[in-house]
Amino acid sequence: MTDSPILQASGLAKTYGAADLPVRALRDVDLSLDRGEFVALMGPSGCGKSTLLHLLGGLDRPTGGEVWLSGQRVDTLSEAKWAVLRRAHIGFVFQFFNLIGNLSVADNVELPALLAGKAPNEARARRNQLLDHLGLADKAGVVPAQLSGGQQQRVALARALINRPAVLLADEPTGNLDTDATREVLTLLKQCHADGQTILLATHDARVASAADRVVTMRDGRVAGETALAPAVAAVRSLSDLIGLEA
Repeated sequence: MTDSPILQASGLAKTYGAADLPVRALRDVDLSLDRGEFVALMGPSGCGKSTLLHLLGGLDRPTGGEVWLSGQRVDTLSEAKWAVLRRAHIGFVFQFFNLIGNLSVADNVELPALLAGKAPNEARARRNQLLDHLGLADKAGVVPAQLSGGQQQRVALARALINRPAVLLADEPTGNLDTDATREVLTLLKQCHADGQTILLATHDARVASAADRVVTMRDGRVAGETALAPAVAAVRSLSDLIGLEA
């Protein structure tokens, strides 16, 4: 890890609605993520986890505060510059996969590389590498509807990783999966982390959060606290003590 955070939020705020009836989704949030770190954002639905991820990834604009990526301030970028930056440096994984239904698995994974300007042969080689690594090589030609939920999330993960992003943002990636598929996706995320991938994951599930190095808890749009996790059983115990959340 480096001394300088790879991703940082300072005083981040987001307010929705009209001026006479504001909804403060995020309130003065400070967060930093070191290169190679795996951080989980925990809290119940509506606490601001997804809003924070969207602001950090440029999918929405903050009302106040700053976002820095690899030492560059990015919240002031134009939409066009954000799009270029996001394709090259940020990977997203969502709860509902967001795969393109009429494209094959191979095309879903390869598309972001082509949009980022990669040569077709380079994009194809990286796609094949990821599909093989994630156990999906035999599914390359099928469409997402022919896959299980766990398989679709693996495709989404491959798509998010194809441009070797500086940061992987995962928004409730197991929230739509059964127990076996959840375990499968978590195993893959931990493998990515072991390979050096920086990950920020939002979840309301303590079992999912226990895969991280550090857990940041959120309540009512604010950071309520954080803890570094010990290995295995100690991690689960520290999480149980940390959260008083019914999610």
